Amino acid sequence: MDAAAITPTLRWTGDSIEIIDQTRLPAELVLLDVRDVASAVDAIERLAIRGAPALGAFGALALVVGLDEAQPDSLDAARELLERLRHEIGDARPTAVNLRWAVDRTIDAALAAPELFGASTNVDSNSGSAGSVDELRRRLLEEALAIGAEDARACAEIGRLGREVLAEATVIATHCNAGRLATAGIGTALAAFYAKAAAGEPVRVLAAESRPLLQGARLTAWELADAGIDVSVVPDGAMASLIAGGEVDAVIVGADRIAANGDTANKVGTLAHALAAADAGIGFYVAAPTTTIDAAVPSGDGIVIEQRSPDEVHHAGGQRLTPEDAKAVNPAFDVTPARLITAIITDAGVLRPPYGESIAQALAEAEPAGSEAGRC
Repeated sequence: MDAAAITPTLRWTGDSIEIIDQTRLPAELVLLDVRDVASAVDAIERLAIRGAPALGAFGALALVVGLDEAQPDSLDAARELLERLRHEIGDARPTAVNLRWAVDRTIDAALAAPELFGASTNVDSNSGSAGSVDELRRRLLEEALAIGAEDARACAEIGRLGREVLAEATVIATHCNAGRLATAGIGTALAAFYAKAAAGEPVRVLAAESRPLLQGARLTAWELADAGIDVSVVPDGAMASLIAGGEVDAVIVGADRIAANGDTANKVGTLAHALAAADAGIGFYVAAPTTTIDAAVPSGDGIVIEQRSPDEVHHAGGQRLTPEDAKAVNPAFDVTPARLITAIITDAGVLRPPYGESIAQALAEAEPAGSEAGRC
């Protein structure tokens, strides 16, 4: 494994966020230094940083960048700024629940500090106390770094459990990218592959291209090949026939949002693999931290599906592939019904149907370890 394999997806430098520009992979490894809110939002929107857990860790750190950029002179001004950033950063990608969750958690934890805003402290928030704003920044950064550390631990546990669940599987299919490039750790779905490889177990990965941005072909194939794991890229439309032909032992994918009933949103094309797996009688697994579960959304019907630019369908390599008068539909995600999911592998354990019950129990058990934002 070369140095590129251990370059972190995102890193706090002390006054900025260093990220791998994933739009440049696999041709070149380019690091971006994010020092302002506009750059952070741009990185999120153009997928320089992507993957639900990684977006959460990045969005939380972007709040600190925003505070440093604005340099508010009072706690009232800082609070107003954070409430604006709650939406400007937190809503930059609507489908991935971790982004808004992490932004809310970081802001709410910092603003809940009684020594900053409690009535008993007699703090004049209009006094322009630099020390108080500095303390707010310290609390923001502490919470943001905690979110990244928690995700890294969650990834390790998901990998351990994923290896157990896939103990009898050798040829395993996946979709999009749910590895270290999508998280603050070793990944979710791909963590199982890393765990199997580390244990010396045979594993061959079939990575669907994941159109239109080819995150499976560009990102999953890059990081697995770089780690020395056998990986083959498969056109999205060809995966179903491989599954039907008995060439796949199991399918495991990540998730951008999981509803309370187990319906799961992931990169568009995932649903087709789930249908094929159900027809072939093989396991279809979702791997995600509990932070990706949105208990406030009862079912997949309530998950907002991001619609991306039609240009991503019309063009490739700078050339238009479709007739000028043709239109395009470009949903970034689809929703896999819970009935098609064999199990959901989380840091809180392997959840099985009925998901309404197992998800509620997992969240209830995780709650005491959560932050003041209300969910772990």
